[in-house]
Amino acid sequence: MDEMRGMREMAETSATAAPNPGVWPCLGYRDAEAALRFLTGVFGFEERAVYRSADGTRIEHAELRWPEGGGLMFGSTNAGERGADGAVLYVVTVDPDAVHERAVAAGATVQLAPYDADYGSRNVTIADPEGASWTFGTYTGS
Repeated sequence: MDEMRGMREMAETSATAAPNPGVWPCLGYRDAEAALRFLTGVFGFEERAVYRSADGTRIEHAELRWPEGGGLMFGSTNAGERGADGAVLYVVTVDPDAVHERAVAAGATVQLAPYDADYGSRNVTIADPEGASWTFGTYTGS
């Protein structure tokens, strides 16, 4: 009984202080170091934690945060495993055009140029170096 009350209190405290995201997209990259540079340098994610293998050749776990809320985890894939290609992600941002400008300047593949969607969102879709599709838009959900 006391354990349940403690868990409720912890949840209530977490809800009032900027809590960690409750859902974490997780990706595997064949070249996780390149993904880290792209996701932080081009898209604008912020590095929170990166744990490399003892020999430094792999990213075992990386945690990035989106400045406007949310997070992403990823790491190096094992030989023969599929990478991030085929993944489709949506990131809320107040300025998708700024993300587009950074992506174009970095030579990224723009899959859908900035456009205004019928449901009121401003969106742009960009591929990361391993083929995952990232849509950045102003729609925050209903």
